[in-house]
Amino acid sequence: MATVVIPAHNEETVVGAGVETLLDGAEPGEFEVIVVANACSDRTAEVARKAGARVVETERPGKANALRLGDAACRSFPRVYLDADVRLSAASARALIAAARRPGVLACAPVPDMDMAGVGWLSRRLHKVQERLVEPTRGLAGTGVYVLSEEGHARVFPMPDVISDDGYVHASFAPHERVVVPEARSLVRPSRTLSANLNRRVRVRMGNRQLEELGRPVSERRLSLGDLWALLRARRVSPLDAGCFLAVLVMDKVLTRLRAQRGGQVSWGTDATTR
Repeated sequence: MATVVIPAHNEETVVGAGVETLLDGAEPGEFEVIVVANACSDRTAEVARKAGARVVETERPGKANALRLGDAACRSFPRVYLDADVRLSAASARALIAAARRPGVLACAPVPDMDMAGVGWLSRRLHKVQERLVEPTRGLAGTGVYVLSEEGHARVFPMPDVISDDGYVHASFAPHERVVVPEARSLVRPSRTLSANLNRRVRVRMGNRQLEELGRPVSERRLSLGDLWALLRARRVSPLDAGCFLAVLVMDKVLTRLRAQRGGQVSWGTDATTR
């Protein structure tokens, strides 16, 4: 048995389908699914139970807290940590678990597939450029799923109260200790509107700053304008794509700076445009 932990804050519209997708085609007892209904005011816990998950409920908000509670309820390794709005099939979960059992592999993640249904034209361009930029150095962050071996788990948990849990996990391992498993895919719903995109990007940027302060920078190499220019020269993105991306990049940097100056805190929230 492998255990899957799903932190869920007011996720009644998606958590049931996520659990059902994972368990569909699974052998009896193959996966134990633990949903942590975290400070929910909706039917998340009820829906998760009906879908076949064991539910842990808490009134304390915060994704890191939900992950710690779910992790404490686990009984086996490797352990899969899955976002409530991300779909992962049983076959992909098996591939990830098999990878995490290989010698020397402490953590792994799938390749994300983007569900672009309902995404606005500007957001489509932003996600296209972002995906092209991160492809060569894709890691554990941004896939909605990561898996830890027992040795890898000891390095990550108990997880501190960080904004970016997947960034923290990624930064906890050297490149040779973490792998992206190409035969495993996760279905991720990106932000559909410009406003939602900006909120997410500000959150990511502030989360990355926090990790740098903790001595765990997410990336060994920062993306640069040169990377964007290389995509343009290779005609993998259009000038309009690049222009939209740069404009939003400037906006999110300004918003991040303003929020930091005002002492703004980033809390665990739900992007309603992806539900």
